[in-house]
Amino acid sequence: MARRMHHRVGRFRHRRPDQLVYGIKALSAALIAWTFAGPVAPDGRAYVAVATALFMANASTVYRSVTNALQSVAAKIVGLLLALTTVRLLGPTAGAIAVIALLTVLAGPRRAADGRLQVASTAVIALAAMAGDPMGGLVAPVLQTLIGAAVGIAVNALLLPPLHVDESDSAVRDLARTVGELLHDMGIGLAQGELRSRAHGWLYRGRQLEKHLAFAQEQVRRADESLRWNARCVTHARHGDVTYAGVFDALRGVSLQVRGIARTLVDSTYDYRPDRHLGLEFLDRYAETLQLAGAAVRGLVDDPRPADGSTSPRERLQKAIEEALAWHETMTDLVGRGTLTRPGVWHVYGSLMTDMERLLADLDYMGARRGRGQPGMRSWISAM
Repeated sequence: MARRMHHRVGRFRHRRPDQLVYGIKALSAALIAWTFAGPVAPDGRAYVAVATALFMANASTVYRSVTNALQSVAAKIVGLLLALTTVRLLGPTAGAIAVIALLTVLAGPRRAADGRLQVASTAVIALAAMAGDPMGGLVAPVLQTLIGAAVGIAVNALLLPPLHVDESDSAVRDLARTVGELLHDMGIGLAQGELRSRAHGWLYRGRQLEKHLAFAQEQVRRADESLRWNARCVTHARHGDVTYAGVFDALRGVSLQVRGIARTLVDSTYDYRPDRHLGLEFLDRYAETLQLAGAAVRGLVDDPRPADGSTSPRERLQKAIEEALAWHETMTDLVGRGTLTRPGVWHVYGSLMTDMERLLADLDYMGARRGRGQPGMRSWISAM
């Protein structure tokens, strides 16, 4: 219980500066929108402009604030025009409301339901204003929306525009550690002869990687989006290096192979015939390859700078990949010469070797990219 409370307090302290930034941006957007939209608002009360500015200023990214603004303005214009048309034809009656509801709910695809509801709510709210002054009731909300959207976008883009590279960094690192730990545990388990007792647990953990992949993918996508039209990183072009998008792609391929290996190992435990058992020599060599692959996966997200003159994580990564590739070549040669092959299990050897070959290919490709000196995320951020 105490540990959980400590974790929550730590999260609150970490989020407090972000909440302060959001508060400053919201206050600035509200005051600026109220000032600029006051002359075109009824009685100087620019509530529509303020609401629109607050929504745009606190969008998760600058790109999102622009797209939300375009959608909001378009929806309000359509809604106001719809209200004006129904008022002209039916007057401000219940029939006009019914027509608006039917048109907006039934028209368009289901995926655009939010936009249609925004059109409907704008049209219904505008009915009362347009009853006495149709043109004034149409023009004022549109102008307020435009002013509020412009103010919100400007505040979001110029006042500490949001970046989400830290979240992307953390998600990809956690994914790499999870995959690396699973590979390491599989290798240790095979080396200790615990295939039958632990294989199902490995498969379960392999399937759970899908949740980690989905979360990391969303964080990488969000980080990439936060770099678009962002004044804090306009001079930097290597977005993929910053958000670890390339590392995530490699980890996604590695995760598929890890699940394939776990499934093959589980399937091999169901066959109790003596001639269908994997050879001990093969399992020992495969176990060491899995451990080396786990170390290589964890090395993908290590800090590239060496500590205290020791071997850098990048060099350890390359060494782990080279050793794993050497073991792979040795096992492939043994299988090819028939040394490890036993009657009835050649297909199991082939499946395990194919998955390992693909896994190592993904790691080797990413290791080669890092070896060419592409900057890591931390070094990129520190250069800003």
